[in-house]
Amino acid sequence: MKSVRNIVAGVLAISGFMASANIANAQIFLKSPDFSGAPVTGGEAGVLSPLPGAKPEELHAGLVWSLRAALNVAALQCQFEPSLLTLNQYNYLIKDRAGEFTKAYNTLNGYFKRTNKTPKAAQMAIDQYGTRTYLGFSTVQGQLGFCLTASRVGRAALFAPSNGMGDIASRRMRELRNSMIPMGEQQFSRFLMPPYQAKRVTYDPKCWDKKNLLKKNCPGLQ
Repeated sequence: MKSVRNIVAGVLAISGFMASANIANAQIFLKSPDFSGAPVTGGEAGVLSPLPGAKPEELHAGLVWSLRAALNVAALQCQFEPSLLTLNQYNYLIKDRAGEFTKAYNTLNGYFKRTNKTPKAAQMAIDQYGTRTYLGFSTVQGQLGFCLTASRVGRAALFAPSNGMGDIASRRMRELRNSMIPMGEQQFSRFLMPPYQAKRVTYDPKCWDKKNLLKKNCPGLQ
């Protein structure tokens, strides 16, 4: 019995360690950068793709649609760390909050119909707006901060009350935008990684000896 208890205790210890590791991985940083920002209405510079002459309800719809776009981009870009759950969050939200997202899209569609002369021009305008919105959340250098923030915002959206996407978008959109600014570990701000320089590989037979080892000072290498 004692050996069984020891085995069980060992398994539980390993499970606890793995759970802790997953939590740490999901955090990305030991101490995360502060990306928080003030609530927005959608009319502020740098928050939405421009909607000239938009009414308050149209700006509100733009925020909701931008939130959807941000979480969609995160679902695609952040799968390098599954514990962030960005893909799961997005898949659930587009089903559970379909009505809110559809309402936002219809409101934006009405804006573009109102501000364009023909239905064809309106459709082209909303397609371009959607493309700009999605591309506006694509980041490489700021990917870690964005993915972590998108995970947190997505979790808040999951537990938001009915018709709460607008409130989440208003309160967290500035945070999402700020998270795209490249920032590193805050706990050890003085810790610097030496720059990595990859060595170019050559397949010139003159650069390899009989043991298939690369010769020093090979002319084929820089």
